[in-house]
Amino acid sequence: MERQMYDVGKIVNTHGIRGELRIFSVTDFPEERFQKGSELFLAHDSLQEPLPITIQSVRKQKNLYIVKLKEFDNINQVEKYKGGVFRVSEEDRIDLEEGEFYYDDIVGCEAWSDEGVNLGVISDILETGANDVWVVKREGQKDLLLPYIDDCILEVDVAEKRVKVHVMEGLME
Repeated sequence: MERQMYDVGKIVNTHGIRGELRIFSVTDFPEERFQKGSELFLAHDSLQEPLPITIQSVRKQKNLYIVKLKEFDNINQVEKYKGGVFRVSEEDRIDLEEGEFYYDDIVGCEAWSDEGVNLGVISDILETGANDVWVVKREGQKDLLLPYIDDCILEVDVAEKRVKVHVMEGLME
């Protein structure tokens, strides 16, 4: 059985000639993922399976992380991995606080109104800045957009893949 992996960073380019990579973080926990000694996996189309890697050094530059890996010493060794991703395995996921969820825990859940009506399945989560918006795919209708706020998202049961929501006035139109 193939191990479940989760993206934590995207390789956007190389940096310098010593094999450093410019990484755009796609995790809520960049301080934990991109620190000296962190063990991750490098995935790229040129690799048959993800390659285990260890961060040798890291520094932040604007919105990117400049990462040097123990496994590579020069630009020629890393250039081919541009466009690849850094990943963590399922068992290396960080435990969340109560009431916090990973996106993939929510996507695929059925959305039920507080009146007991099945509204559809959550198909995506949009990051808007102020709050996330959960996209509910409805059969034969436009998608329903639900803001992730206490007044709207009432209860989340990850184990049952079910979310209880209050559809605020104006959202169903």
